[in-house]
Amino acid sequence: MLDRHHLQIIYWVNELGSLTAAAEQLHLTQSAVSHSIKKLEQQLDVQLWLRDGRKVRLTPEGEALLSLADRILPQFEQVEANIRQISQGERGTLRIGMECHPCYQWLMQVVPGFLHRNQGVDIDVIQKFQFGGMAALFNYEIDLLVTPDPMQHKGVDFVPVFDYEQVLVVASHHPLADKPFVEPQDLLSQTLITYPVDIDRLDIFTHFLLPAECRPGKHKQIEATEMMLQLVAAGRGVASLPKWLVETYRPAMPVVPVRLGKQGVSKQIHLGRRHQDPAGALACHFVTQLLDQ
Repeated sequence: MLDRHHLQIIYWVNELGSLTAAAEQLHLTQSAVSHSIKKLEQQLDVQLWLRDGRKVRLTPEGEALLSLADRILPQFEQVEANIRQISQGERGTLRIGMECHPCYQWLMQVVPGFLHRNQGVDIDVIQKFQFGGMAALFNYEIDLLVTPDPMQHKGVDFVPVFDYEQVLVVASHHPLADKPFVEPQDLLSQTLITYPVDIDRLDIFTHFLLPAECRPGKHKQIEATEMMLQLVAAGRGVASLPKWLVETYRPAMPVVPVRLGKQGVSKQIHLGRRHQDPAGALACHFVTQLLDQ
């Protein structure tokens, strides 16, 4: 049966002109090379080369195999190189699932540097798994989960990669803008604008309002960060966002970040990946490079 090994022998015999040199190139004995080709010749009922003194000359049948070797062997080498790069996290497509709206803006800040350093890697960002990312991770629909609220689960590792402070965002002319920090009671008369998710997944509720048994005067949900900040700047309500995200929109928008409580609300963005995933080299590579920055 014809295989890659035969093609390599034919290629190097033609390239180097002798069985001895071809055998050395392939790290084989001369007898092993001769035996392999002799067995193939018997199977095909042809003669693949002729001896010309110390030289070896391919027959027309051997030339046909050489033509095949010239086409196939580079493809083998390319595929093997690609596989090595994939196993080392240097090639392939990394699928990232998002579990929060601001996480997307954070990811867009770190992705350009990663793509520049890893020319063989593509990134696919999936946002439809908002607050359902764990199932997507376990079902191999994504390779990495970006979340501010890691759920400890067997088989998943979460790594903190970014520290930030969650703040209240108010218009620069708002009465709360000059306060060093706000108390939960300060929001009793306010319209709180948040992303359209359940309140048990909103930090301003779970870490600030609910522990004090407080609720905002009104609660409005907005999908887009820019529109949320436009409404805040126009005095239509207040919002709660990561401080770093608010700063990216200033001074273009007249808004001010105010600390939530005297101690503030500290948070982290985590990257979650499957534990000991043999196919997770890209995810591991991404996390490692991010931590090394």
